[in-house]
Amino acid sequence: MTRSYSMRGVMGAAERAVHLVRQHLLTSRPGSQLHDVSVDPRFQHRGVDLLWEQVDGSVLGVEVKGDRQPRRTNYFFELISNLERDTPGCFLYSHADLLAYVFLTQRELHLLPLARVREWFLPRAKGYTLRHTSTRTGAIKYTTVGAVVPVADVHGDVSGAERYRIEPDGTFTPLALRSTASSSPKSTVPSPPGITLPSPSGRGTG
Repeated sequence: MTRSYSMRGVMGAAERAVHLVRQHLLTSRPGSQLHDVSVDPRFQHRGVDLLWEQVDGSVLGVEVKGDRQPRRTNYFFELISNLERDTPGCFLYSHADLLAYVFLTQRELHLLPLARVREWFLPRAKGYTLRHTSTRTGAIKYTTVGAVVPVADVHGDVSGAERYRIEPDGTFTPLALRSTASSSPKSTVPSPPGITLPSPSGRGTG
């Protein structure tokens, strides 16, 4: 079955997810800063929504995914973003270090080391169900294809994956289903020639 969405609904979910991710990341690393580059063409084609600047000056790229489906216990890893134009999905091409996956209805935030998850998934891809979704923006409708992957599979096999419950007071409680690695992945986001971090006085927060 193909699920249908409006662009307004998709953007609303994305904005809610970004807000929650920002809240957690800044709280978890006091003194760090976040720069929103989601509308910056220099980072859009790299699949990076946020640049997370650490206190030591290092930077991690973050891709944010907001999932609105109730009772879902699976990730939707986007493999084809626009089937009609044969455009690859962000899960395959993103240069982000972290995939921040927010289950909005269940109020959970999952932080996944994207390169490790992708490396784990690709040899197993044929074992997972594909799902089609359609999104309408004005008169244009396009189809997205993604793999439905159980949360338990990823957290059981991939080191560094983390899972948090989003409490009513805005705090984040670690959940038991998580892997054992404790460190964040090393940054792999390439900086195009001549590009510097956005000024904190612009789109950055901290």
